[in-house]
Amino acid sequence: MSNICEKYFKSGQNQLLKYIYSLNFKIYLHISLTYELDDLLVDNRKVMLQSIADDLRASLPLDAMLPSETTAHHKMQQRPQPTVHVDSFLYDDEQVDSLCEEGTMSRTYCLSCGSYRTAPLDFLSHSFSVSELQFLFQNVLPDLSGRTLVDVGSRLGAVLYGGHVYSSASRLLGLELSEEFVQLQNNMLQKYRLSDRVQVLHADVCTQDVLLQNTDVLVMNNVFEFFMEPSEQVRAWRFIMQNFRKTGSLLVTVPSLQESLDALQEALRSGWVEELPVDYNVYLGRNTDPDALRQIHLYRVM
Repeated sequence: MSNICEKYFKSGQNQLLKYIYSLNFKIYLHISLTYELDDLLVDNRKVMLQSIADDLRASLPLDAMLPSETTAHHKMQQRPQPTVHVDSFLYDDEQVDSLCEEGTMSRTYCLSCGSYRTAPLDFLSHSFSVSELQFLFQNVLPDLSGRTLVDVGSRLGAVLYGGHVYSSASRLLGLELSEEFVQLQNNMLQKYRLSDRVQVLHADVCTQDVLLQNTDVLVMNNVFEFFMEPSEQVRAWRFIMQNFRKTGSLLVTVPSLQESLDALQEALRSGWVEELPVDYNVYLGRNTDPDALRQIHLYRVM
């Protein structure tokens, strides 16, 4: 009898140990997948976007800004804290860390020349990172099949490339004032064969009333503040509020509409749009910046 009891006890003991082991393994697996296996889980879409970024980096200075962007350079110099432009599409946090280790870039500035007192630099980007593009098209926006998306100030084309790989939008259109950036984007569209759904126009948004009236999704990422004088910004916002009116159309902004308009002392037109909730609690890889995701706001035209 004692042998039978011992047999069942050992059997139960083994089952309990297996269960505990399975729990530990699941915890270990979760940690591994979250922090150690990101690189193995990169899909072809990310690989393609990173390849485009590699090509663009080879064609641009480190700050990814053109000498002709005098207004943007001047406004960055006027900020209360020293600021450098680091394009998030071209450089993720790991790449920035590597550049800092090499001495090519710094995250801090000296408070007093010759001393050890330093403070962090502000980093500013006019492009979405790869993770932010994934979040935008897979978590913020709905299915875009049959819809037209317009990116105002498409710059390097990050939104257009992201929209091509992460969405089914029938048409992705960039508006860009800089002829040099238009050419850069067209080079990428040709090399990566994206022209089937993507087009870049060398145009001012304030000349595109018909396009805005027929747009389903409008994206505006830090588009005016550093590139226009306040009076020009007000004119552009009023033009957009007047022409982007199709009921149900979606507007994506960084930062929020309220923040952009308050800085200009311009009122948000009553009854134009309503803000929609966005779920920011997603994990998109270790290079994702949760604070950057929370800067993305979604609105629907009423």
